[in-house]
Formats: sequence, structure tokens, C-alpha cells
Amino acid sequence: MASHWHILRDGAVVIVTRQLPPRFDVMAQTELPDAGRLKIAQQVRQDMWRLLQKLRGFSPVVSVERHAAGLTVRAGGRAMHPFHRTTLEAQLAELLAEPERRARWLRHAKLKEALK
Repeated sequence: MASHWHILRDGAVVIVTRQLPPRFDVMAQTELPDAGRLKIAQQVRQDMWRLLQKLRGFSPVVSVERHAAGLTVRAGGRAMHPFHRTTLEAQLAELLAEPERRARWLRHAKLKEALK
């Protein structure tokens, strides 16, 4: 099965998006320790997709940027239909802050990096 996701790389930034160009109509962000950017982006995208898959017209975007202190992760996306911004951003922030998910994302990203 072909992937319907676009992976964009620009220096320190990796973006995983469903549609081009990537657009953040709604967004939450967090900081993580350094790890594999693409693997983090894919894990966050999967969890965000599971959370919001019933939101009609939503197209996920995840951006992971490496910097000296680690990673900045931005999760959100494009909303083609009316939505309640505050509620959606709170859901995304909660997703990004959940300790068990964060630990899983990092384990997955570091394991894949170690295998390279």
C-alpha cells in the first residue's frame, strides 16, 4: 500500500503532512530530548490521527525541529470545516504532554537510531 503522507526535510526540521503545503490552522507544541526526528514525527502523527480521525476535514501536520536543547515538536494541522480552536488545541496539548506517550515516542525513536 502506498503512503499518502509527505515527508519534508529542511535543515534541522522534518515535517510529516497529509497535504501540501503543510498548514497549521490549529497547533500545540512541546519540547523533547534529542532523538530521531522522523520517528518522533511519525509516532506523534499516528497518535494524533487516532485521536482526531473522526474530525471531518482535518489534515494532520507534525513538525520536529532539532536545536541545541533537544527537539521542538509542533502537532496540529489543517481544518477544512469549522472547529472549536480552544478545544482542539487543548486536546493536542494533552496528547503531547502525556508521559506514557512521550516515553514511547522516545523509546521508538532512540531504538531506530541505534539500529542505524
